[in-house]
Amino acid sequence: MSDERSYMSGLGGHFESEAVGGALPKGRNSPQKPAFGLYTEQVSGSAFTAPRHENRRSWLYRMRPTADHRTFVRYEGAKLFAPGTVDDPLPPNRLRWDPPADLPEGTDFVDGLVTMLANRDPADLEGVAVHLYRATKSMDGRVFVDADGEMLVIPQQGTLHIFTELGAMDVAPGWAGLIPRGIKFRVEVDGDSRGYVAENHGLPFRLPDLGPIGANGLASARDFETPLAWFEDRDEETEVVQKSLGSLWTTTLDHSPLDVVAWHGNYAPWRYDLSRFNAIGTVSFDHPDPSIFTVLTSPSDVPGRANADFVIFPPRWMVAEDTFRPPWFHRNVMSEAMGLIHGEYDAKADGFAPGGLSLHNLMSGHGPDLDSWKKASNADLQPAKVDGTLAFMVETCWPYRPTRFALDRSQPDYDEAWAGFPKAELP
Repeated sequence: MSDERSYMSGLGGHFESEAVGGALPKGRNSPQKPAFGLYTEQVSGSAFTAPRHENRRSWLYRMRPTADHRTFVRYEGAKLFAPGTVDDPLPPNRLRWDPPADLPEGTDFVDGLVTMLANRDPADLEGVAVHLYRATKSMDGRVFVDADGEMLVIPQQGTLHIFTELGAMDVAPGWAGLIPRGIKFRVEVDGDSRGYVAENHGLPFRLPDLGPIGANGLASARDFETPLAWFEDRDEETEVVQKSLGSLWTTTLDHSPLDVVAWHGNYAPWRYDLSRFNAIGTVSFDHPDPSIFTVLTSPSDVPGRANADFVIFPPRWMVAEDTFRPPWFHRNVMSEAMGLIHGEYDAKADGFAPGGLSLHNLMSGHGPDLDSWKKASNADLQPAKVDGTLAFMVETCWPYRPTRFALDRSQPDYDEAWAGFPKAELP
C-alpha cells in the first residue's frame, strides 16, 4: 500500500474525478445510459433546497446501486460504541481521563470505538459525540457507514488508511480526516492505532467566518485535501455495519460497496494537516478568546452559538506584555471536551496525558492549575515559543453527558487541580 496518494485541494469546492477514463458524464448529471453500464446515484448532505453556498451533494457513478442490500439486523459487536449515556442526575463536576488502559484488544476500527461523551438525540439533527478508538487490526471484509452524522477522525497514534466510496486517504497523527454522513468506508492500520472521533450530528463542519481578521488566517480552504476517485471491483461477501438513530445494524452484500468509479460535487471526504493552521494572536496585551483557534464550526440555529467547534492549540509564539499568557480562569455557556495528541498542555502541569480527555461542562469554573498559575504569574515575559504540543477541543452549546464506561474511569481527584490557591491580600 502506498503512502503517496493524489488529492484535490479546497474545502467545499466542487470537484470531479474519475478512476476510469470516460466514466464521468460530461454536461449531464444523470444520462439515460451512463458509460460502462454504471449506475447514477446522488448523495445529498443537505436539503435539496438549501442555499447554494450551503448545499452539499455529489453525483456518483458506481457499479451497483446502494439500494441493493438486504434487511439490516442488530449488530452485536462494538459493545462500547454508542451505548447511550448515563441517565442519572449528573453532578456539575469537572472530569478528566487518563488514556484508558482497558480499551478492547484485537479489534478493528469499528469494534474498537468507545463512546465517552454525547449530547442530544441524533434524530434531532443536532449535537455531537466524542469517541475514542483503538484499532490493532485492519477491517477485513467489512465497511462502516454512519447515518447519524459526519465523523471527524483525529489520530493520536498510528496512521489510518481510510478507503471510502469516493477515494482513499492516509490520516496520520497531526492530521484530521472527515468522512461525511452516509459515506461508507473501511480502515486499515499498520499496528496499534489510537485516537479520537468527533461525531457531528448537526450542520456539516465548515470554515468559520473571519470577521475583523479579514481575508487570511486560521485554516485555509486550499489546505484541505479531497482524494481522487478510487474503487474496488470485488465480488465477495462484505459486511456493512451502519449506525442509525444511535444504534448499530448490520447486513451482508455479495460485493464491495466501495465501487464508485467516478464522481463530481462538493460532498466528499477530506484530510487536513493541522500544522498548516495559521494561529492568530495579540502583539500588545491580553490575548484573544479561544475561538481564535477554531479550525471548523458547525453552526446552530442561534447566530454565534456553535452546535460544535473543532478548536486546536498548536505551536505558536506568545509575545503579549503584562499578560497572563495561559488560558485565564473562566466560566462560559459552552461545554468543552479536550484531547491531547502530543506534548503538554500549557494550562496543566500534569495529569493530562496524550490520548486522554477532559470535560468542562457549561458554567463550570476552570483554568490553570496551581503550578501553572504560579509559573505564568511570575514569568519573565519575553517572546516565547509554545512548542512540541498539540491539543484540541470539541466545544458545543449542548451539555455533554458521559457514558457509564467514561464515568467509571474518570480521575477521582481532578478537582484537586484547583486546590491550594492563596487568598488575595487586600490593603
